[in-house]
Amino acid sequence: MTIPAAAPVVVRGLSKSFKSVVALQDVSLTVGDRQFVTIVGPSGCGKSTLLRLISGLIPATSGEVDVRGRRVTAPITDVGMVFQSPVLMPWRTTLDNILFVAEMRGESGSQYKARALELIGLAGLAGFEQRRPHELSGGMQQRVAICRALLLNPPLILMDEPFGALDVITRERMGFELEKIWNVTKTTVIFVTHSISESVLLSDRIIVMSARPGRIVQTFDVDLPRPRGRELLSHPAFVRLSAEVRACIEDASTASVQ
Repeated sequence: MTIPAAAPVVVRGLSKSFKSVVALQDVSLTVGDRQFVTIVGPSGCGKSTLLRLISGLIPATSGEVDVRGRRVTAPITDVGMVFQSPVLMPWRTTLDNILFVAEMRGESGSQYKARALELIGLAGLAGFEQRRPHELSGGMQQRVAICRALLLNPPLILMDEPFGALDVITRERMGFELEKIWNVTKTTVIFVTHSISESVLLSDRIIVMSARPGRIVQTFDVDLPRPRGRELLSHPAFVRLSAEVRACIEDASTASVQ
């Protein structure tokens, strides 16, 4: 499925059950072009399931998803995916791992080499083009995965807890790196995380989901200037919004649909 240009992501009345377990119930949301939207909520609330439904990797039990004006009924081909594990091929260099996504589309990697090198520079990986994954830190490997997702300029990137396996300091640093990259690319991103500070740092909008069955209980607009640097972490507006999101998640942890 190819995504037509210029339309938001629209989810209407989406529900998903796995046998007797209702993972998501009646979820509706809209994500506009060039928005960075983060989904947070209690563990097991269906955040990752929602991403898989949007990408078409699994079918919905009920409801519908439109991406750029087209109904999602099968896996979307031109969407970038970044997972908690970078899933790099150990025998490939940084550059070749990034170019692999073009090869998977049946295109020549060489025609995207300039774009790959541009992304490598943007991600702070210059000088590591010919290194293999075992020669990179965890944070650097995840930056390679982000570059790979951006290579073909997809109109949508779905990121499922991409920094979850990193230590606290590296995770914070990766948040700043991603914010810097996004400020240049302005790709539409839907990002799943358990980190409240990460969600406030990165987002234009934060969506809070309830405990299973997952549903949207509240959204927060993040009206903070970009680019966002380390000094933002102590800004009163950042601290206040983080506290509001935390309180909402705590309430959502006990919320359920009877």
